[in-house]
Amino acid sequence: MAGKKTGKNPGAKQRRGLRGKGPTPKAADRPYHVAAKAKTRKSTYKPERKRSDDERSERPTSDRARPSSGRPSTGRPSASRGKRPGADRGRPEKRGSTRPRQDRAVREKSSATYVDTIAGRNTVVEALRANIPAKELIVAIGLDVDERITEILDHARVSGLTVREVTRHQVESITGMANHQGVALIVKPYAYSSQKEIFQRAKSPALFVAVDGITDPRNIGAIVRSAAAFGADGVLIPERRNASITATAWKASAGAAARLPIAQVKNLARSIEDAKEFGCFIVGLDGESTDTVDGLKIATDSLYVIVGSEGKGLSRLVREKCDVVVSIPMRQSVESLNASVAMAIALYTIEEKRRKVE
Repeated sequence: MAGKKTGKNPGAKQRRGLRGKGPTPKAADRPYHVAAKAKTRKSTYKPERKRSDDERSERPTSDRARPSSGRPSTGRPSASRGKRPGADRGRPEKRGSTRPRQDRAVREKSSATYVDTIAGRNTVVEALRANIPAKELIVAIGLDVDERITEILDHARVSGLTVREVTRHQVESITGMANHQGVALIVKPYAYSSQKEIFQRAKSPALFVAVDGITDPRNIGAIVRSAAAFGADGVLIPERRNASITATAWKASAGAAARLPIAQVKNLARSIEDAKEFGCFIVGLDGESTDTVDGLKIATDSLYVIVGSEGKGLSRLVREKCDVVVSIPMRQSVESLNASVAMAIALYTIEEKRRKVE
């Protein structure tokens, strides 16, 4: 019925639910609350006791324990905080660094100066047989001895040549060659004569040989050999753009470099002018010339014969200073001759013409 009281209180259920729990504790009294945790830290805090100077000196600051990160130690210093790994990569090394640079071996190899040497067993044997003036014999330690090594050592003992034993790596460093076969011969520098001395010793009619742009030392040695065979008074080699008398040239000359005077001139054009003042005709050898060496009418006079390289021939300035330019007659199937071969044919032709006059 409307307005009739049932006798039930709506808040009674909530009051019964809170019964026995008591009043709500303060925030500082609740163990899980932030205020309670702060109160606990404050009550347990003890101020650090000041240490005396003696206690400070007993324990250095570098020995202070660092908080562990939980990772096993690797024995390497950790990178500084905030520094990106690999940041130093590609940067130049600091002065005084003990770490070797990567290009140090290349720099040392490029700056090394190799002496004039002959390497290889067969090559050294032939050089000693040709009596090439040697300074020292280099032999690798632990070398396998065969007939060639025995002959090399016998030559060294008879001639009183110094023998030095080194490692194979040292032999390679001295010679600049990897296929040295464990033996090398250091050759003495060639003793050049002067152009003035060659002109003074020349017979009449004189015959001088010069080269222009011959860069192969074997060709130089072959030209020296031909010049000595056909009675030339000397060989003149420009210092620039030409090979010098090395061990290879000496070997190619078959000992002729020891009998024939050879001079190095600074300027071939100036040497030609001196030869003209001496009374020589200048003869150039060039395959493009229409005149042949057979028709050389001045063969019995004093001559200064010049040969150029097989590819380029005579230089323009040298060709202009020549009194006559001749070629070697040959069949059309062959384009050109080797410079040393052309010089040998020209010297033989000149020698034959002079013999007929005598």
